[in-house]
Amino acid sequence: MSRLWLRVDVALRRFLLRPRVDVPLLLGLLALMATGLFFLSSAADLAWRTIGAQALRFAIGFALLLGIARVPPAQFRRWTPWLYLSSVLMLVLVLLAGEGSGADRWLNLGIVRFQPSELLKLTMPMMVAWFLAQRPLPPSWRDMAVVLLLIAIPALLIAKQPDLGTAMLVVAAGGFALFLSGLTWRRIGLMFALLTLLAPLAWHHMHDYQRERVLTLLNPESDPLGTGWHIIQSEIAVGSGGVFGKGFMRGTQAQLEFLPEHTTDFIFAVVGEEFGLVGVTLLLAIYLFVIGRSLWIAVNARDTYARLLGGSLALSFFVYVLVNGGMISGLLPVVGVPLPLVSYGGTSAVSLLAGFGMLMSIHAHRKLMR
Repeated sequence: MSRLWLRVDVALRRFLLRPRVDVPLLLGLLALMATGLFFLSSAADLAWRTIGAQALRFAIGFALLLGIARVPPAQFRRWTPWLYLSSVLMLVLVLLAGEGSGADRWLNLGIVRFQPSELLKLTMPMMVAWFLAQRPLPPSWRDMAVVLLLIAIPALLIAKQPDLGTAMLVVAAGGFALFLSGLTWRRIGLMFALLTLLAPLAWHHMHDYQRERVLTLLNPESDPLGTGWHIIQSEIAVGSGGVFGKGFMRGTQAQLEFLPEHTTDFIFAVVGEEFGLVGVTLLLAIYLFVIGRSLWIAVNARDTYARLLGGSLALSFFVYVLVNGGMISGLLPVVGVPLPLVSYGGTSAVSLLAGFGMLMSIHAHRKLMR
């Protein structure tokens, strides 16, 4: 028994003294989470229950990050097919027994309630990287077809829930791994041409509210009290902030409940109104540092699998920020994509930090693998 406790004590000391993390990236993430809690406290009108719940989720995700950082990328590579298959099977369970408000996106296991589609943001790039790492690069047309099939299956299951925004993010996560495998611009152009040809078919199968969101983007003033309300109020909030903003908890759009979902999808608009251009620039600077450092880790990875996985995770994080920013500024349709590590939400924050744990693992084990 004493030997067991001795081993536990040694393992715990090693974990605390050598957590195997990239310190610059870790500091960037801590700054982003601290800034996110500050902005959330203003958007939530100092609702400590909401702030405490978000802080608890950050703590869980951070502990998961530290644990994942100690797992070698080679082990992730061995687990990848099973993780991908498990996440796809959970999406099937969502269609059969899922629950939610307006859309069946959640699985209730009694103890915990989570959104399986968030797992695909990790397992999708892992699967594409696993498949391509075993084959000559750039991939052949046949390998590209297999990759597109691997991406399409979970994307269609998520879109069926319906959750078109998350489905597009999952497609982007897998597409980035394919893009980083060395595709020529000619092939990329042909793929975009194919997507353009399939656009009318996709439009036909979209739900009515999804079509309305696209049409509202083109002319939000056509229904200012209905479908255009979100975009119009968001633009008012961002524009009224000016350079320095109105101040902490002084934004009229959020505090007077004009701006919907101001703690989740539209929290970026709250930042623009209450903290102005200065606050938005600070937040974007932290995001750019985190993304740049993540790409640096991917470039310096040891093997093809780690490079493709790390690069796709970094670029996917960039897309989350881009889509949310475009959504609140009226440049993209409202698709329900939260601002990463700033918007209130549990599954999203934990899955994002788990992805950064993989990047930490790639960085920590790069010398050991050479």
